[in-house]
Amino acid sequence: MSLSIVHSRAQIGVDAPAVTVEVHLANGLPSLTMVGLPEAAVKESKDRVRSAIINSGLQFPARRITLNLAPADLPKDGGRFDLAIALGILSASVQVPTLTLDDVECLGELALSGAVRAVRGVLPAALAARKAGRSLMVPRANAEEACLASGLKVIAVDHLLEAVAHFNGHTPVEPYVSNGLLYASKPYPDLNEVQGQLSAKRALLIAAAGAHNLLFSGPPGTGKTLLASRLPGLLPPLAENEALEVAAIQSVSSCVPLSHWPQRPFRQPHHSASGPALVGGGSKPQPGEITLAHHGVLFLDELPEFDRKVLEVLREPLESGHIVISRAKDRVRFPARFQLVAAMNPCCCTGNMAGLRDRRYMHLHGHHKR
Repeated sequence: MSLSIVHSRAQIGVDAPAVTVEVHLANGLPSLTMVGLPEAAVKESKDRVRSAIINSGLQFPARRITLNLAPADLPKDGGRFDLAIALGILSASVQVPTLTLDDVECLGELALSGAVRAVRGVLPAALAARKAGRSLMVPRANAEEACLASGLKVIAVDHLLEAVAHFNGHTPVEPYVSNGLLYASKPYPDLNEVQGQLSAKRALLIAAAGAHNLLFSGPPGTGKTLLASRLPGLLPPLAENEALEVAAIQSVSSCVPLSHWPQRPFRQPHHSASGPALVGGGSKPQPGEITLAHHGVLFLDELPEFDRKVLEVLREPLESGHIVISRAKDRVRFPARFQLVAAMNPCCCTGNMAGLRDRRYMHLHGHHKR
């Protein structure tokens, strides 16, 4: 059969819309044409796929190959479609049975040797595949993350040849079983480590009990940051759906594999952070600090040092619990339900600092109060 269809997933924000990889072989001069709004990294996949197939000892068809990534109006980027494209070419050239690909979705980047490399955004794709009733083939490095979607059949592979042997029925790959490493949550900082500051501790407990925002004001070195970092440990454990939301955000925002799940995030951006760094942005919208703090704590130290325009952008997310990033081609909605904790030093013209300033002034000018 000269036509094959393989299922995969794109990444738009924290969502994973379905993408169908269609491969058609036709007579004519050997060529490979890719359509369906692929970006630069996806266009380069044809060279990676060709080398991976040849170096795996398989036959790359010397025919006119047309690749379509549907839907055509959905932007596609990254190397996450490499495995699906390679399997589509092998299926269209009758090296892999087409029927075995119907109920499987494939994600993975291919090395030139045929090894399958990890990609980001696997957890949202796993949740979408589970909802669609299909199993998911992923790189072994992403298998533990995909298993967070309970009830999903995860097929973990290290090499293109493993995937081919599995679909041909020669050496079926057993469904991956989680080893539970992600569930070994590291302990939160303990409030008992803070000595004194009884009123500040009580304020922290009240804020944790009622999900209130909190502002610490006091001289430098009195433990404002230390107290704020203890707030996540006072909050109740994450529910399963909340933990999956936090893990999905971490999955799409970092290439580093997930660790310590479920864990409430604690984000502490520097006061020089810009508005897009806080709420998200970019030509391809990426989550900002308020999204990375979803179901956790956003700590703004040295609050008066933040630019006023940066603080103004926090108004809507604090009320609505989400942020919508609009661009010419994209409109992405990120969750942003966080607890805001800020800290600041008292103004030098008020409170005890005024007396300290006056005493320093008199000392420098030789005046001594009798």
